[in-house]
Amino acid sequence: MEIKQFEIKLKAKERGFHLVTEEVFRQIPELTSARVGLLHLFIQHSSASLFINEYADPSVRSDLEEFYSELCNNKVYYTHTAEGPDDMPSHVKASILGAGISIPITSCRPNFGTWQGIILGEHRIHAGSRKIVATLIYD
Repeated sequence: MEIKQFEIKLKAKERGFHLVTEEVFRQIPELTSARVGLLHLFIQHSSASLFINEYADPSVRSDLEEFYSELCNNKVYYTHTAEGPDDMPSHVKASILGAGISIPITSCRPNFGTWQGIILGEHRIHAGSRKIVATLIYD
């Protein structure tokens, strides 16, 4: 069994939900050697999230953006607004959606269900690049 850890850098994206599966996997060349294993991804930010969901139909991602914006934006009781009106809503969305995911690896490939992919929830209006710590445990 081997364990490797990598820092992945994602390009800056606008607010919304973005399919990043290929962008992530391109930065982990060791996946092609992993017959069986587990890949854990952890985003190092408190205003973005990482999760697995539908990848084929982009309307799923736009519907998620609409839902979470309606749920979390423009609340009169937010007091943490140091970085602008999207500051606290970004933290709330990230708390709900989460910072980490684990993906089983089978025969050198992610063992996703049908239509699943890695989604970056970018919750800031003007965010920069995002960093992910990837830990690959494999045989």
